[in-house]
Amino acid sequence: MSQTIAPRVRTLLLLLLAVTGALLAGAVPVSAHAALTGSDPQQGAVVAEAPAQVSLTFSEQVAISDSSVRVLDPKGKRVDTGKSSGQGGNTYAVKLHSGLPDGTFTVTYQVVSADSHPVSGAFTFSIGAPSTTTVAVSDQEAGGGIVGGLYGFARYVSYAGFILLVGGSAFVLACWQRGTGVRAVQRLVVSGWLALTGATLAMLMLRGSYTGSGKFGDIFDLNLLSQVLQTKTGAALVSRLLLLAAAALFIAVLFGAYEKREDEEEKGDLTFGLAIGGFVVAAGLAATWAMAEHASTGLQAGIAMPADVLHLLAVAVWLGGLSTLLVVLYRAPSIERSAVQRFSQVAFGSVAVLVVTGIYQSWRQVGSWSALTGTWYGQLLMIKVGLVVVLVGIAWISRRWTARLAQTPAKGKEPVKASVGAAASKKKSNGSAGSKGAVGSRNPKSSKASTRSEESPAEKETAPAGSEGSSGNGGGGKRAAQLARQRAAVATARDKRLRDADPLRSGLRRSVLAEAGVAVVLLAVTTVLTSTEPGRTEEEAKAATAAASAEQTGEALSLDIPFDTGGEDGKGIARVELDPARVGGNDMHVYVERPNGKAFDIPEVKIAFTLKAKDIGPLPVVPDRIATGHWTASGVQIPMAGSWQIEVTVRTSDIDQVTVDKNAQIG
Repeated sequence: MSQTIAPRVRTLLLLLLAVTGALLAGAVPVSAHAALTGSDPQQGAVVAEAPAQVSLTFSEQVAISDSSVRVLDPKGKRVDTGKSSGQGGNTYAVKLHSGLPDGTFTVTYQVVSADSHPVSGAFTFSIGAPSTTTVAVSDQEAGGGIVGGLYGFARYVSYAGFILLVGGSAFVLACWQRGTGVRAVQRLVVSGWLALTGATLAMLMLRGSYTGSGKFGDIFDLNLLSQVLQTKTGAALVSRLLLLAAAALFIAVLFGAYEKREDEEEKGDLTFGLAIGGFVVAAGLAATWAMAEHASTGLQAGIAMPADVLHLLAVAVWLGGLSTLLVVLYRAPSIERSAVQRFSQVAFGSVAVLVVTGIYQSWRQVGSWSALTGTWYGQLLMIKVGLVVVLVGIAWISRRWTARLAQTPAKGKEPVKASVGAAASKKKSNGSAGSKGAVGSRNPKSSKASTRSEESPAEKETAPAGSEGSSGNGGGGKRAAQLARQRAAVATARDKRLRDADPLRSGLRRSVLAEAGVAVVLLAVTTVLTSTEPGRTEEEAKAATAAASAEQTGEALSLDIPFDTGGEDGKGIARVELDPARVGGNDMHVYVERPNGKAFDIPEVKIAFTLKAKDIGPLPVVPDRIATGHWTASGVQIPMAGSWQIEVTVRTSDIDQVTVDKNAQIG
């Protein structure tokens, strides 16, 4: 192959950015991992007297601060004391000032779920009687906006850096110890360390704004940073930075003292020490994710956290080793066939660990077929499994190329050009490394040593006349240096031609490059998956919310009616609640929401009741708007029990309007 690696790297980077952008953009509406399952006062309730406090109950424990829960009067003035506190279990409360007037009050909350993701929302209740309110609830989800996008990108970079750092180091120690002296491998591992360190620092700075206001300027607020350091996620990020300091020492020894060791016994002892120390640091880095995210909360956390550490290590060893092999195949002069075979075995073991831990994690986070197919987390998980299957399929092709390399006789036994790309004389000068056989050319030092004897007549003409033996005159030093550079360039060009002419190396490069391309997409999907509400949690939260709603409303009727006015931004859901849903007077609440569950601010909503069996109706009701996406009407008269058709007319603009209906038993 005559092409260079640069176009392929650009292609992979463009693919990375495109997939990451698309997936992170699609993940914005599902940032919440805890759900509000109840409140006191209840959502939409009308109470006779002002309560002393407002309490919120979530589907799981959350982290709160003094500004997490706010209560606003009809004019938008804050009426809570600003002191939020836990009430036991998953219930949290904020005290209210005394002497509150009648009217509709808005409760807003923004907390952090147990797995480190921000949760926000709002609801209303009324004292005495409903009234209009000037409070407008923002459509932006917690963790969204520019800060949310930057935080998501930093998460991706941190995973990528961890994979390159751990996987590259493992590849060198376990498969190809001669790689410690290869500059391309050194750069790859150091780049992984730099990426992980930079991304961790960025996440630490972004965290306060990400879980709070979402404002870009708050990134540099030292008070917010101080609050972040006191949280579980802040502790995990600081621990990661400390471990990265140890990782820097590991890299210095691996590519410094270790590479210079010549005594085999000393090198063996140092290899063992580096392997133990490297595993401890790598496991510690993986634990910083496990201790702060999905594995740390929910079902069987004591088992899930070690399983998550093993899962991350297996991913790093497989994909990081794959990335290192790709760089070696394109940039290094040669690599022994035995090293490729060893990595094939290591990768197979990593995949086995991935399968076992992945099955356990999938069961733990999904739990049911309905959650697998009916939640965004489950759908992403199926995409991830499909990508893993594709990746394993391509890896199987790579193993076939590796097997063919193993079957190719070493040079000197049979003149097969595909086995390596160097002359037999280089093999002799390369010592024990040459006896194993290599994919590509020999060590650069041996290549340079034999360059002169193997130069073609055209290549020899590139040397300046009289350059040899002319060191005695004034320009001899410059001519000698020029000759050395020319010889090095000739040797490099010849080595590249030999590598590109090797069909086995070319086939292996193509299959490994395809694996790396799929791995880029897989990593993007995995990043979004870790920031998405698990399917099991989502279904449990829905069940808890439904149970709480049923308990609060008793026999009240609640209908969700989807609509689409056909205009831009015209889709949503109208929820009609009728209490007590019987003959006589009823209280009615209408909530209009976007598909993502946020309040939908529209100009007008009308309701009509029709009992077709008795030819009654339509009975029109025009509810009053009391808050963004919330209308109410009192004393709605239902004259007779039966199956009533409830028509909802929704107008989203001056010209976009639609009427939808649904039947329900009333009385």
